[in-house]
Amino acid sequence: MSLEHRPIELTDAASAPCTLVEALEWRASRTPDRIHVQLADRDGRVRDIPFRALRREAIAVAAGLRRRGVRPGDTVAIMLPTGYEFFGAFYGALYAGAIPVPLYPPARATHLESHLKRLTGILANADARVLLTFGRARLLAPLLRMRGAHLCTVATVEEIADRQASLAPPDLDPEDTAFLQYTSGSTGQPKGVVLTHANLLANLNAMQEATGVTASDCFVSWLPLYHDMGLIGAAFGSLVFGFRLVVISPLDFLARPERWLRAIQQQRATITAAPNFAYELCANKVDEHAMLRVDLSSLRLAFNGAEPVSVRTLDHFTHRFELCGFRREALMPVYGLAECALGLAFPPPGRGPRVDRVNREAFLREGVARRAAEHDSAPLCVVSCGHALPGHAIRIADGDGRTLPERRQGRIEFRGPSATRGYFRNPEATARLYDGDWLDTGDLGYLADGELYVTGRAKDIIIRCGHKIHPQELEECIARLPGVRKGGVAIFPATDPEHETERVVALVELQERRLGLRNDLTALRNELTSQINHRALELIGMPVDEVVFVAPRTVLKTSSGKIRRTACREAYERGEFRS
Repeated sequence: MSLEHRPIELTDAASAPCTLVEALEWRASRTPDRIHVQLADRDGRVRDIPFRALRREAIAVAAGLRRRGVRPGDTVAIMLPTGYEFFGAFYGALYAGAIPVPLYPPARATHLESHLKRLTGILANADARVLLTFGRARLLAPLLRMRGAHLCTVATVEEIADRQASLAPPDLDPEDTAFLQYTSGSTGQPKGVVLTHANLLANLNAMQEATGVTASDCFVSWLPLYHDMGLIGAAFGSLVFGFRLVVISPLDFLARPERWLRAIQQQRATITAAPNFAYELCANKVDEHAMLRVDLSSLRLAFNGAEPVSVRTLDHFTHRFELCGFRREALMPVYGLAECALGLAFPPPGRGPRVDRVNREAFLREGVARRAAEHDSAPLCVVSCGHALPGHAIRIADGDGRTLPERRQGRIEFRGPSATRGYFRNPEATARLYDGDWLDTGDLGYLADGELYVTGRAKDIIIRCGHKIHPQELEECIARLPGVRKGGVAIFPATDPEHETERVVALVELQERRLGLRNDLTALRNELTSQINHRALELIGMPVDEVVFVAPRTVLKTSSGKIRRTACREAYERGEFRS
């Protein structure tokens, strides 16, 4: 094994890093030429980033930021795609003693206005004076300033970097803020989760203890670096534990999902991670011919998190790719949130998914996860996300803050060393986050045999005729109908001003190829409406009140692919969706 890929682990507690900067200093001084990250393009070409090169780039960016007036404790916004520049910008901000604020660029030109509104809100809340971005995005600077952002500098990494300067690393404390992770809220004041170096290292160490990840592993990821799963789990995990990280572009993955699987084969990856939709996308889109060139037998950990985990997706992916060497035991449904840095609950590695079959009627009416009878033809199937990470605790609480017994649905709350101290410059939201010394996740779920089963978002629950409707299951069912775009369904309640009641609305994206067949579009809508209401009657005991058919990529989503139901509802009530 070459020096560049020899595993070097931080096993000496006395020398273990207490900050991300210390971790990079440790790596760059002891194994300077070892590869930290490999950036793979769509043609399979790889750009290596050794630890020494990353440290050198970070110092150059830090020196440039200092020259532009950035001082310790200032915030530096970073809106860059996955690539070498992102790593230089992020660690450069840290080496300047500043606080990085990762942001995501607009996904579509048609969403530019709404994206600018949210971007401006984040920049204002973070009080960012510098935005590091790509060349074309500099054109947004005047618009951002007009909308209230206090930017002094909008520049590329190349424009900022001072490659002739030298700079000593800052003297950081573990309790100093490492970065701000802005959650994917739809409206209102932005919520920037404050994460300290101590939070991040505690979370990484707990996840490592739960999974057994070592420096000998190889992690292939397409996850965006501006999202916590890609940034903390993949990038920081590689920095701290020394495993090799191979990164492909999220856009390359979305264009051709098999590129992710091919990279796993080419690198003999042992670890990968993605939201549920990515596994479903591969199961649906990767054709038989492409599968002949895929070998997934090296994988031992395939994390599924960041959004609700579907039993059907787990089964579908396993069925499609078991001929490619994929083992169901590698699948690890996990649960986490930005307020806990990244991870909160993990199952035992190598066990495979555990699915709980519960009585649907008892659960929807009473919130009791009673085991379904063997002959029950329509149970509610919920996937376990495992136990709380070492050093962390999870409880289920009712609306009055009382701890509920096992198999009773309530709010998921947690505490532990990864827990944020609150939201940046947002005391009202911070106060709502805490329930005594517990933090409220905003998610619903229950515990069974000490394992966590997540059932939905508290704010997304629709109550009709005494039934608590969980939108995810109905969305997934509708998305399987022919003519409906996968992942393009949102179910939400909407105000009926005439009757002052809430109506259940289904926002449904039609497949592009079906939109082109204008002659039968009306017939398709009528047929789908009938099928949607048939599915709704089966699952929730009533039809939806309205089906709104829209073009592909209309349903609003977060940067990680979660459906923004509240934002969809608000847009619907403003009249922005037209069938």
